[in-house]
Amino acid sequence: MSPNASASLKPVLFVLTSHGVKGSTGQPTGYYLGEVTHPLAELEAAGIAVEFASIQGGEPPVDGLEVEDALNARYWNDAGFRAAVRDTRALDAVDASRYSAIFFAGGHGAMWDFPVSDAVRRVTREIFEAGGAVAAVCHGPAALVNVTLSNGAYLVAGKRVSAFTDEEEAAVGLSDVVPFLLASTLRERGALHQPAPNWSRQVVVDGRLVTGQNPQSAGAVGAALRELLLTRTAV
Repeated sequence: MSPNASASLKPVLFVLTSHGVKGSTGQPTGYYLGEVTHPLAELEAAGIAVEFASIQGGEPPVDGLEVEDALNARYWNDAGFRAAVRDTRALDAVDASRYSAIFFAGGHGAMWDFPVSDAVRRVTREIFEAGGAVAAVCHGPAALVNVTLSNGAYLVAGKRVSAFTDEEEAAVGLSDVVPFLLASTLRERGALHQPAPNWSRQVVVDGRLVTGQNPQSAGAVGAALRELLLTRTAV
């Protein structure tokens, strides 16, 4: 692998939810901070640039603000990171050709706005069909349940994937709050869901699709995406 492989890579686009309430409960939610910081650290350590977008643009709501986590604290106290997530680009204004990959962070908010976004479907399809990678962790794969390719097939059909499991949703008491069960819906779309025990690290790579099960898998998703991008770039 060329030591300068990352220099020729286009940036990775991180997409965050703009949805801030868990259904009718009134409980706050948003993107889960550790599902941004941990993969971000893996990519930045390899010199891979990252840019941020959200469904509505601007500053998306944050959840999981656990600053006892060293990476969360490092980024949350970094002025550059805070400026980047305070002023995200609206996804519908994104030019997909500028990116080598798209990554969807989780957080329960993703269950509401990712699946219904035309921009999610367009940008994901354009990046994937141009040879780029698609990655997501925890509830981030909610972005993929309605993405179809130009031939009409679901992107996830026939592909091995990982995502927040129905059992984990039950364990956090939100099975009847979320608009659908993520793992079950991915299976309905033809995905080959690969579950691990609750809160176990689980990452699945199938070609240019990288998915992880839960917050515990976030850093490993970033590492797998990094290796995929660098391996594809190396000559």
